[in-house]
Amino acid sequence: MIPRLVATDLDGTLLRSDGTIDQRTRHALGAVEAAGVPVVLCTARPPRWLRPLAEATGHRGVAVCANGGVISIIGVYGGFVDKFPMGPFMNRSLRMRTGQCHVHRYMAPLLQRIQAGQIDPSFVITHRMTLQDAPRGYQMFRDKQDDCEKIVLSP
Repeated sequence: MIPRLVATDLDGTLLRSDGTIDQRTRHALGAVEAAGVPVVLCTARPPRWLRPLAEATGHRGVAVCANGGVISIIGVYGGFVDKFPMGPFMNRSLRMRTGQCHVHRYMAPLLQRIQAGQIDPSFVITHRMTLQDAPRGYQMFRDKQDDCEKIVLSP
């Protein structure tokens, strides 16, 4: 099975103890990205320190970096969260912001870009069902069954 995303730490994982990246690791990152799988570099370093690493690896994707970052929940609110790691969250000086997406503002421009072929959102679709099966689909999504993330309903 091909992963949907590869997220990796830098220090002690991608980088050797001298701070360099070996040829094998560079090749592996390139192969993953060539397969269309996004690579996310994760580090407590500030963004300005990532440029040399991006140049060394050829990485052009996303990075999660720096103390004082922002954690975002994209999609459906997960409800009450218990056992939240407040200590590490606080020690990293993270901020959490909340809010709803302004769907009406973004719907028309996004739909135009999808219809023009500029955006392909199909990678998020995990299930297709008829409208008649919507209650079952909702239950599947709610109960996190069968790796359900996004359902497209057809009449």
